[in-house]
Amino acid sequence: MTQTVIPGEPAHFTPARTGLSDSGVRPGLRGAAARVLLANWTGASTVPSRTLYPHQWSWDSAFIAIGLRHLSALRAQRELETLCEAQWADGRIPHIVYNPAVPADAYFPGPGFWRSRKAGARAGAPTGIDTSGIVQPPVHALAAWLVHQSDPEHSAQRGFLARMYPRLVAWHGYLADRRDVAGQGLASVVHPWESGMDNSPCWDGPLARVEPAPAGSFRRVDLTQGGGDLADRPTDEDYGRYVRLATHYRDHEYDDADMPALFAVEDPAFNALFAVSEHALAAIAQALGRSPVPHLARARALTEALVDRLWQPAAGMFLGRDVVADALVEERTVAGLVPLLVPDLPTDVVDALLATVRGRHFSLGDQTTLVPSYDLLGAAYDGSRYWRGPAWFNINWMLERGLRQYGAQGSADALAAAMLTASAASGFAEYVDARTGAAHGSAGFSWTAAVTLDVLARPGVPAVTAAGRRTRTSRTPASTHVPDTARGPETAC
Repeated sequence: MTQTVIPGEPAHFTPARTGLSDSGVRPGLRGAAARVLLANWTGASTVPSRTLYPHQWSWDSAFIAIGLRHLSALRAQRELETLCEAQWADGRIPHIVYNPAVPADAYFPGPGFWRSRKAGARAGAPTGIDTSGIVQPPVHALAAWLVHQSDPEHSAQRGFLARMYPRLVAWHGYLADRRDVAGQGLASVVHPWESGMDNSPCWDGPLARVEPAPAGSFRRVDLTQGGGDLADRPTDEDYGRYVRLATHYRDHEYDDADMPALFAVEDPAFNALFAVSEHALAAIAQALGRSPVPHLARARALTEALVDRLWQPAAGMFLGRDVVADALVEERTVAGLVPLLVPDLPTDVVDALLATVRGRHFSLGDQTTLVPSYDLLGAAYDGSRYWRGPAWFNINWMLERGLRQYGAQGSADALAAAMLTASAASGFAEYVDARTGAAHGSAGFSWTAAVTLDVLARPGVPAVTAAGRRTRTSRTPASTHVPDTARGPETAC
């Protein structure tokens, strides 16, 4: 029988074994995280932050749903369903879904910039919802599977997987068919925002070819709407290039086939999540009585292409590939470690990745307790500026699962404990200094609260109070396998 693999989940994980009791030290932090998600809920979805990000963001909602499943399976399902209601006919899931109740000038770029209903008409943009025209990493199938597993009976009663499956298949089909710019089996991002790691130094080289939009042609709301210190944000020059690329895509009606590529990069994290989500789609297909084989085949092909095109043995990690220049981008970013989440990597690749995450460039367990977003020794390192050094909680959540998947239990336990300590101490900050834990960006950030809830729900993970004091519970050995249909369905992955 075919067996599917979901990375990083404990064996036989069920809601009854989450440790989310009403006594002990966990409820203090759990309650604080829950209050963040409740405060940021809009009635149909969750905003990342009430101040800086007042709409629905694509991969944010996936991580938020993963956390919400521990509070309300129904609300977690609704989070993903609301996002997918804005899916385009070509299969893309847009990176922002705009709330019409929010003033148009509350965020830039807003719906008036993207003009999705008009500029996206040929690509099948929805006519009744305003969205952006670009995408974000495909973590949604993994989120849908985990949400289903939190309450399979309720999920089945609502037909959650049956409704999500064709949308997720279409989403992955869009990436495979429309975004394989190089024709080598990997999806390309055509804008840095699509990676989710907006101003990563990985983009500096490819962006250097792009002429920035004039500074006076746009107004940056992120500098005035509660995003923290101005020094934490991307520079005006970077932003000008982002605007130029987005305008170029919009003016070509979001047509991937007809647009001259100014920027196209095969990002290791994006494609790793694509592979992982194909494994999740295989599990969803099995649960619906469908064949998982096509999804497992695509996951395998993505994994092979990832290793063939982006693995750099000398760096001990994956690097992005600038498709326009057909060259690897020689910057060590955390995106090159995220493939630890992918099952069945070659042993030598895994060994090198584990050495790199603990080595001098990322120094987990030595100089850092959370994995930084960029090389500590890199020329562009900045411990407070967005994706140029700080640690992000969603990324560390993925790395914790990857470490656990490949047997690095001690490092995974320490990282999980550090995530809980940092989220509590920082007030669920958007991101933190990887060395000091100093909070940066927006406070009360939704995916920080969400992944905190998910880590707390793991049997055996060290827990902390809301004030950041640690304790510990007994451990359960981890397994990454979802049983095949011959052995019957698990209650969780």
